Amino acid sequence: MISSLQYINVTGSTIHVSMRNLAQERREAGGNLIKPHNGPLSPLCAGGGTLEPLPELGNHAPSAGCTKMAAPSESTEQPGLRRRKAAEAPTRAAPVGPGGAEDEEKAEAGVSLQPGSFWLTRIVLLRAIAFIYFVAFLVAFHQNKQLIGDKGLLPCRLHLENIKRYFGGRIGMDALSHAPTLFWLFDWSHVDAHLDNIALVGLVISTFVLVTGCANMILMTTLWILYHSLVAVGQIWYSFGWESQLLETGFLGIFLCPVWSLSRIPEKTPPSRIVIWASRWLIFRIMLGAGLIKIRGDRCWRDLTCMNYHYETQPVPSPLSYYMHRNPVLFHQFETSFNHFIELVVPFFLFLGRRMCILHGILQILFQLIQVSCKLFWCC
Repeated sequence: MISSLQYINVTGSTIHVSMRNLAQERREAGGNLIKPHNGPLSPLCAGGGTLEPLPELGNHAPSAGCTKMAAPSESTEQPGLRRRKAAEAPTRAAPVGPGGAEDEEKAEAGVSLQPGSFWLTRIVLLRAIAFIYFVAFLVAFHQNKQLIGDKGLLPCRLHLENIKRYFGGRIGMDALSHAPTLFWLFDWSHVDAHLDNIALVGLVISTFVLVTGCANMILMTTLWILYHSLVAVGQIWYSFGWESQLLETGFLGIFLCPVWSLSRIPEKTPPSRIVIWASRWLIFRIMLGAGLIKIRGDRCWRDLTCMNYHYETQPVPSPLSYYMHRNPVLFHQFETSFNHFIELVVPFFLFLGRRMCILHGILQILFQLIQVSCKLFWCC
């Protein structure tokens, strides 16, 4: 048996041959043992499986049959070697052909299945934001002319004129920072047309993102600017908490997207973990703030009696509100306690690992579904 590793120099390159393993494979395959030579060695011949001594001097070239190292045939390979090759075969990635659609789809599917990459989170979150934008712009298209149009209840033209007058009659940085809106750039004699155009452009872009699931920073920034322009001149009609929540969520959605690409799963732009954690922080602040303001705002929330008369005093009751109101007092106390649990305790689940995050999501979705079923509006 050969116990040393010898080196074979062929045309300026070094070929490493383990003589011990080769001899063992030949012996187990039933072939002749390869005996070492004292002189320099040539490559193994493909057909013979022997080693030929090379002359130490002279320009003699190897024979034609010795151009590559011979390997044991498939029929004579030992079982262990065949099993090892079979196990290694699936791990070798096939080269991706240039422009091959099938290869690209496989690569894209591989990216989407990486654990902890938040690809699915991005797809779902972007479509959810687009859906909310769609509803908001649809409402704006149907109501804004009657609310803040030329002949509306609170015309936005008068609102902008008052701001301009307050800051010395000039449209400078002070006026822009007080009411950041595109209406400073428009002709105020056609406010109704501008309101409709902003709503229609927002509807088109949000519909595209919602249907296709494709978005980039340009589209999401455009949606944010358009809606911010309406909120800035909406006055009391746009002063509710959900307007600022949509703007903050939409702003975070901008940084979930690549700059130019419209791919659903842009391989070179993975979802930012900073944005994911910022979104979790947003959910935490909204729910915890809603619970704290209840505790501090009215004694009935501390006494667990608010739900005793909530259903008969809410602004837009649902068909189930009548039956929910007629439940016993203990049930209403349980409802109030469950509300405190969801808003004051469950938000901390976001920072306790993946399983607690999943539990947090399930409880929050259940809580929102209960609210929607018992009243025709959403409120924390």
